Order: sequence, then C-alpha cells, then structure tokens
Amino acid sequence: MKLNISFPTTGCQKLIEVDDERKLQSFYEKPMATEVAADALGEDWKDYVVRISGGTDRQAFPRKQGVLTHGRVHPLLSKGHYCYRPRRTGERRRESVWGCIVDANLSVLNLVIVKKGEKDIPGLTDTTMPCHLGPKRASRIRKLFNLSEEEDICQYVVGKPLNKEGKKPRTKAPRIHCLVTPCALQHQCWRTALKKQCIKKNEEETEEYAKLLAKRMKKGKEKERPGTDCQETEAVRSDSFYL
Repeated sequence: MKLNISFPTTGCQKLIEVDDERKLQSFYEKPMATEVAADALGEDWKDYVVRISGGTDRQAFPRKQGVLTHGRVHPLLSKGHYCYRPRRTGERRRESVWGCIVDANLSVLNLVIVKKGEKDIPGLTDTTMPCHLGPKRASRIRKLFNLSEEEDICQYVVGKPLNKEGKKPRTKAPRIHCLVTPCALQHQCWRTALKKQCIKKNEEETEEYAKLLAKRMKKGKEKERPGTDCQETEAVRSDSFYL
C-alpha cells in the first residue's frame, strides 16, 4: 500500500510505499478523520501524529466520509455531495464509493500530519514550498497583512516565482479583484454615463415612434372619410332613381 502524506505547514507532499502489513495495522479499522500515531512506520516517524483524510483503491474509487462500512456501496448522489460532479442541472446518479473505514483494499491512503515529531522527514518537513495561490481580492489581502484602506496593496500581492534556465527570473502575480483605484472609478463613471445615454436615447426614439405612429393613424383616418361619403351619396342617388 502507498501512503500519500502531506504537511500543510510547509506545503509539501510525499508518496511512500509500505510493503510490511504489520506497519499498517494501526490504520486498519479506523474511520476517516481519525488521528493515529505514526510510530509504527519507523524510527523517523517517532512522536508523529497523522490524520486519515481519505484513500482510493486500484480502480480509483474513493473513500466517502459518513458511510460506515468497509466495502463498496452505491449511494444516490446529487449536486453538493462529495465524490460526484453533476453534468446536468438537477441530475442525480448512483456512484460506486467505498466506506470510510480503512481496510486492506486500499491502494493509496491519504494522511495529513497533525503533530510533528522529533526528526525531520526528508522532502516533507525539511523544505518549504512557496505559496502559489495567494489571495486575489483586495479586502482579503488587507486582512492577511493587516493593512488599512489608505495603504497601497499592490506591493503585498503574493507572486509565483518563474525561474527557467537561460531566462531572466521573474514572478507571476494574480490580478487584484475589487480594487478601488482612480482608473476604476473613472471606468465606473464612464459606464454609468454610457448607461444613462442609452436610456435617454431609447426614450427619445420611443417618443419619435409614438409621434410617427399617431401621425400615420391620423392620415389613415383622413383617407377613409372621403370614400365613405361617396358611397353614401351613391346609395342615396340609387334610391331616389327608383322612387
């Protein structure tokens, strides 16, 4: 069985393979989200405490939290449920998932280090990975660095270093969302003025159309009147002829 161990403090993750079943006995019959001592994995893992966060089998069927069984089940899942992504609106489907209790049917077991021990694990606790996904919204950047509304937050954006061989090192930073700047205020005023201009133009066109329609209706009524008078006079003449 393989153990996918992550350490959120450093942002590192490591995949190790354990062939000895006796080392894995401490994880068996334990449900997900249970904290287990990792002393059985070796001397390097002394005083380490890990939390079981999930796992998959050889066919990539995941473990589902809340299903208190060992084997595979087929629950009816909908939008918002774990282990399912709907393709249509309101779609529900039965998916194959494993229960949350760990057994020997797993291919990969996911663990998260909760408490660090005495020794460092190479590639996991001795190195620190830079944060690639920093906050993008202006209010969250201010909250992270405890900044006031007047301070400029552009220099506090967390960037991602891009170092390639033979090229100049540079950093890639996300675009700040919901940032109020003079340019943003000017753009907002321009959009408001454009919207008012469109509304005024539509009102003028509506008035012109109403005037044109009333004019056409009036002309149509005037054209109908002479025709009706001629028909009435011809009818009177025909009646007087027979008299």
